[in-house]
Amino acid sequence: MPFLSLSLCNFRNLKNDSLNLSSKEVFFVGENGQGKSNLLESLYYASYGSSFRTHLESQIIKEGEQNFSVGVLYQNQEQNTQQIRVIYDKGKKYIEKNGKRIHDRKELINTIPCVLFSHSDMKFATGEPEHRRFFLDQSLTMYDELYIDDLRNYKKILKTRNLILKEGKYEMLDIYDMQLVQKGLEVQRKRKNAIWQFNEIFGSLYQQISGVEGVSIVYYPSWKEIPQEIGTRFPTPDDVLYILKEKREQDKIMGTTLSGPHRDRILFIKDGQNFINTASTGQCRLIALLLRVAQAVYYTRITSKNPVLLMDDVLLELDPDKRQKLTAMLPSYDQLFCTFLPGEPYERYKKTTTKVFNIKNGEWNE
Repeated sequence: MPFLSLSLCNFRNLKNDSLNLSSKEVFFVGENGQGKSNLLESLYYASYGSSFRTHLESQIIKEGEQNFSVGVLYQNQEQNTQQIRVIYDKGKKYIEKNGKRIHDRKELINTIPCVLFSHSDMKFATGEPEHRRFFLDQSLTMYDELYIDDLRNYKKILKTRNLILKEGKYEMLDIYDMQLVQKGLEVQRKRKNAIWQFNEIFGSLYQQISGVEGVSIVYYPSWKEIPQEIGTRFPTPDDVLYILKEKREQDKIMGTTLSGPHRDRILFIKDGQNFINTASTGQCRLIALLLRVAQAVYYTRITSKNPVLLMDDVLLELDPDKRQKLTAMLPSYDQLFCTFLPGEPYERYKKTTTKVFNIKNGEWNE
């Protein structure tokens, strides 16, 4: 089994101890505020070196303590055991992989591939465009180390270009425009390809569960494709440099870069219209859940590996019929972790090997 053990020290309100997690399905059952989501957060933290709930490590430390650590033993599909430990002490974070300190979280890529289902995923459907860009970028960075570098470099160049615009050092724009175009087009190319593959998965899933046909994900890059006699073509660096020069006066007035991948839009379209504008809350919630399902399927198609699924009370958000359909079509996984309230019918999802932990006041009993 993948997760062999989880070790915790001063992580939120959880007790300092280890859990044996060597089962394909693991359920955490307890009332709200008892620590179920904290356990999922600790697994995610060990997998990616960061939290899905906060950007401030200081908020994770148990009250009255000065540090925390989380570690796992994980067995991958090749039966190799990986040991990950993340330590936060005196305002600094240290990550160790198999006893060796690493200096960049991207070195964890593909080590413990987790797909997280959580309440905040609703923002992927109804939130601002940056939330959908984040989801797409996250899907790519789960396996593509080069994409991480391209995205980081693009953001770094963009930050410098915006500073140049604010300070009025316009003579430097030509140099930074060339760099911005180089990295930005690579980001755009990979986003476009990912959306094309997501659409092969998402529309069919949504129709199967909701009965609504023809919902698709459409990518609208800020640097638009170039019309030609038949269809369009991907923009060249010269095309984009021309776009940037056309917008330069506006950029100067606004003091910021008004075009580029940081302005890309991703919409859910049905019959040529933005589906979210007329969709019900339940339909939007289903979109968010199925995006995560599609993310897991996409990861497996690209890497031939199954991810670990972390599901934080999300089945509660569906009516019984859709809940049954979703659980029946969950993608292939190496391991599944779910949180449930005591009154939920989690027994119907159990298998003979499922581990069930009852969580209360940050402590657990199997």
